[in-house]
Amino acid sequence: MMNDIGVFCLIREDKMDKFPLTKVGYAMLEQELKRRKGEDRPSIIEEIAEARAKGDLSENAEYSAAKEKQSFNEGRIQELEAVISRAQVIDPTQMSGDVVRFGATVLLANIDTDEESEYQIVGDYEADIEKHKISLSSPLAKALIGKEIGDVAEYLAPSGKRSYEILEVKWL
Repeated sequence: MMNDIGVFCLIREDKMDKFPLTKVGYAMLEQELKRRKGEDRPSIIEEIAEARAKGDLSENAEYSAAKEKQSFNEGRIQELEAVISRAQVIDPTQMSGDVVRFGATVLLANIDTDEESEYQIVGDYEADIEKHKISLSSPLAKALIGKEIGDVAEYLAPSGKRSYEILEVKWL
């Protein structure tokens, strides 16, 4: 017999096993991984070899910088491999409906200012506010999920309570 805590742990563990990504986000991560392995890694190895050839490694700033760069690159490669291997790829163009879900592009109107903005709800690893892509785990996305056109989504931002009316849900 399993108690409530055990059930919660199983659910949490299962949720943590997969990373939701849009098809485009998945392709971007694959491209970055390919670049880091095929271009950056050999380039950094060459930098290390050149710095090593200059002699005393204990006082060689170029060597230290190249080794640090290598460490960062290898860490990012490991992270990308883990995310890609556990990715749950979702193609928003194959979805439809007026309910906001992962992958939706949502046109919003700020209730206080009538200013319109548009965001796509994406995975944590592809979020980029400058490209109007917000993470599924962001407060705004959490407020939007499950709502429909005409509904008002409210959430608490660092600057205070925000309210947005959902004007349109698109699947691009």
